[in-house]
Amino acid sequence: MLKMAKAIHHRGPDDAGAWTDEGVGLGLGHRRLSIMDLSPAGHQPMVSASGQRVLVFNGEIYNFTELHAELEQQGRAPAWRGHSDTETLLAAFEAWGVEQTLKRARGMFALALWDRQNRTLTLARDRLGEKPLYYGWQMQGQQPAFLFGSELKALREHPSFAGEVDRSAVCLLLRYNCVPAPYSIYRGIAKLMPGHYLTLTEQDLQAQRLPASTPYWSLAEVAVAGVAAPWQGSDAEAIRELDALLRNAIGQQMVADVPLGAFLSGGIDSSTIVALMQAQSSKPVKTFSIGFDEAGYNEAVYAKAVADHLKTEHTELYVQPAQAQAVIPRLPTLYDEPFADSSQIPTFLVSELARKSVTVSLSGDGGDELFCGYNRYQMTAQLWNRLGSLPLPLRRMLAGGIHLLSPTQWNQLARKLPGAGSRYVNLGEKLHKGASVMGARSIEDLYLGFVSHWPDPASVVIDGREPPTLVTGNRPDLRGLDGVQQMMALDALTYMADDILVKVDRASMGVSLESRVPFLDHRVVEFAWRLPQSLKLRNGQGKWLLRQVLYQYVPRQLIERPKQGFAVPIDAWLRGPLRDWAESLLDESRLRDEGIFQVAAVRQKWAEHLSGKRNWQHWLWDVLMYQAWAEEQKK
Repeated sequence: MLKMAKAIHHRGPDDAGAWTDEGVGLGLGHRRLSIMDLSPAGHQPMVSASGQRVLVFNGEIYNFTELHAELEQQGRAPAWRGHSDTETLLAAFEAWGVEQTLKRARGMFALALWDRQNRTLTLARDRLGEKPLYYGWQMQGQQPAFLFGSELKALREHPSFAGEVDRSAVCLLLRYNCVPAPYSIYRGIAKLMPGHYLTLTEQDLQAQRLPASTPYWSLAEVAVAGVAAPWQGSDAEAIRELDALLRNAIGQQMVADVPLGAFLSGGIDSSTIVALMQAQSSKPVKTFSIGFDEAGYNEAVYAKAVADHLKTEHTELYVQPAQAQAVIPRLPTLYDEPFADSSQIPTFLVSELARKSVTVSLSGDGGDELFCGYNRYQMTAQLWNRLGSLPLPLRRMLAGGIHLLSPTQWNQLARKLPGAGSRYVNLGEKLHKGASVMGARSIEDLYLGFVSHWPDPASVVIDGREPPTLVTGNRPDLRGLDGVQQMMALDALTYMADDILVKVDRASMGVSLESRVPFLDHRVVEFAWRLPQSLKLRNGQGKWLLRQVLYQYVPRQLIERPKQGFAVPIDAWLRGPLRDWAESLLDESRLRDEGIFQVAAVRQKWAEHLSGKRNWQHWLWDVLMYQAWAEEQKK
């Protein structure tokens, strides 16, 4: 137990605890990052005042003071031992039960609750999936065990853990650059879906059964209901309402008994978070950004301009390529299963920078999915009706024309155009991405093309079969949503939950930094889905309403620029300083001996990339991150 908890020491370096029920062979372990109530009264695992329930909990309940007061008003509060959100949450479970407590709680969390009287074990995860939770039955030898934890490295410490790689999950990695829930890289281990809880009875545990999880909140249902009953107020009323909601969410997430700050890229989302933090703070907010000297990859100058205007206490670090590349050997351990979004590197670096000054940092993640920020939304809104009316052979011919020039060649041409600069950043990559989906027959095909790296992963992974996901065979019911709205909902359910939030959680917790995401307060999410699309996408520009809120605090000239993203030049690094590292992982004989990937498919991409003929950085990074992870598992 303690060995499993020690494996995730980085998630909680301040305290450790274990609790066992010898009668049923159950144990709960915990590592604590002290944020609220730094005293021993916040120690976990925590036993309820009645002694009936035991809780281990990772995360924060932002409205715990409201729940605390409500319990007292109802006369259902225990004799409080401290003022932690853990104690309030445990008392709420005692008073209201599991589902009602989860519906009342506002926060980010993964938890396990053992009911000693009824002998039930409940696992639960927050609505949007900010905090991770893995679980499943494993049997190495003759000792079956039901295992669960925040990271796979904790499960790997158990003697029953088998650790058999699931080749279906490798297929998913090649398509999405991550392994989406409910799957994991290991057979028999799943991720609990966001907004769900799972209760195992004593009979389930004895019979080694795994019951289905139960949703207590559904983003898909929120989206459908919001579009069906849209906001009826004026533009000005919508601005005031969003401002008030965000102020409240951010204000609650600024509560901590430790130093707190925010990531600041200078974009709309992070600038809005910081502006509303500073508006509610009596002293300068601590903000953090990193920059790169490479053209097209540096947003630090914009972040500094916003920080100067808001008068925050700003810290920036210009990262040299060698510093960023030094993070790469740490990625397999940080991310625990193969994860291939290369913005994991700057995300770790900015987390590491922030942790030198603060223990909690707020981020602007979620704004794109809620307020229509990604370029693909504008592209779809502007082009799909016209594109879809063109004959498929003509569209494919146009796509072939784009592919005649490599992305690098398109970028070189773009630099010669009038007004070149940030306006045409990564134009070649965007053109090639657009060309790759010109053969789409429907919005569903179009979206799959947008989110896919390898278009046919099962042909690349030996004996691999691609299982259904929310994007493919298990699409949620999104009736009533137009094409762009469907993309936004699917992005929030998949890309945000399985990529962005995983990236931020592992990078920040890897340095014992808690990251909070105010846009994902479910009241903000529900309001955003009630907004008519015209308040999000207007005159070909996304995030219209969010921009209007921000412009009350920051001049628009500091914000208005093309969306750039948080990236590093992996394509050039693979041809330069990372070439030997990549070559060793993609060695022909090694690939053949390991028997995971079709050698010819991978080697062709590698050769074309090295020659400069094509930029296959995303495809290759998927394979490289699997290879680096697999190598780490041998140690």
